[in-house]
Amino acid sequence: MIPSHLECSRDAAHRFSPERLATVCPDDGAPLLVRYPAYRMDRPPVAARAWTMWRYRELLPVGEDEQPISLGEGATPLVALARVAASLGLDEVYVKDEAQNPTGSFKSRGMAAAVTVAKRLGATALVAPSAGNAGGALAAYAARAGLPARIYVPRDTPAILIEEMRGYGAEVAFVEGLIDDAGRLAGEYARERGAFNVATFREPYRVEGKKTMGFELVEQLGGVPGTIVYPTGGGTGLVAMWKAFAELEKSGWIDARRPMLIAVQAEGCAPIVQAFDRGDEFAARVENGATKLWGLRVPGGIGDRLSLRALRESGGRAVAVSDEQAFGAMRDLHYDEGVDATEEGGATLAALRILRHQGVALPAPIVLFNTATSLKYSPRESEESTANAATKTHVDPARRERAR
Repeated sequence: MIPSHLECSRDAAHRFSPERLATVCPDDGAPLLVRYPAYRMDRPPVAARAWTMWRYRELLPVGEDEQPISLGEGATPLVALARVAASLGLDEVYVKDEAQNPTGSFKSRGMAAAVTVAKRLGATALVAPSAGNAGGALAAYAARAGLPARIYVPRDTPAILIEEMRGYGAEVAFVEGLIDDAGRLAGEYARERGAFNVATFREPYRVEGKKTMGFELVEQLGGVPGTIVYPTGGGTGLVAMWKAFAELEKSGWIDARRPMLIAVQAEGCAPIVQAFDRGDEFAARVENGATKLWGLRVPGGIGDRLSLRALRESGGRAVAVSDEQAFGAMRDLHYDEGVDATEEGGATLAALRILRHQGVALPAPIVLFNTATSLKYSPRESEESTANAATKTHVDPARRERAR
């Protein structure tokens, strides 16, 4: 359904038209949230549709007869983790395996929605910062839409992820620093060149795509989960699912019960954990954030207030894990459960183990999120391949032209 308006996440009185390309609230710089004319989404029509994220189109930013920019994203499996549950003395533990999205990560959902709207509203080029997976998804969906894309990445981003972006025809620009440094340059490029910036929380529609993870959980479980354990970088997924449950309640799918949200970050870069523990409303930037968990190397962002609010409203927690704990748990998911977990997915199991050791009561069923495929962090990655990728600053013009 075409949204009724865009609403400032800090002051609901600030409302804006959905008929123009929008970034943050011009009044206070806060992220915008999408609102619809009516929240009603009846279950029988949804159940009759194809099993992709677009089955929820009444609560997605797409017209009634509009064909979204899609590669078949969403509809990822919910896999029971019997051995994990038994080892922790728990009854029901699942993993929502986002590795099975078209571009190998949950980023497919957000980019599908963002690119669909950007194309409809007249964007002629796209730009974003990325730690890897968002860039791959943007490159793929931009190619699908016939739009050029430029992606800013930290220079030490794994070469296999750079190859993925270039393979879809995107132009890659390297940045000295972390993803927020890349975000600053992407914003400058957008202002100077007129490209539309689809950075996390810098436009309102990536949240809409990712909220479908919450919709799917309710369908797959027959109700809301008891606990969601989520690897948190920019925080879009947490905020999105919290929004999803509110919309489902208004549609009559669920009652007022909500899952406990657990945000998981890396010890070397944990702004949300630190802010949560201090009781702060906003998260201070982590200086010199360091972790091998690429998707969690996010030292700060404008979605911090929304993430912290969702955690507190849910009665949840924020947990930091070491890189070693995440890698070990990732291997256990591979060896014991056959799940193609990446390091960030392993971090959720590591966090669950920490909480069980601390004696924290976690409502069942418990859902861990594996946000990407481990194949994107291939053992063939080396300093030499990273260096080789960094020397290639331009994609082949013929390939880029074909992508358009």
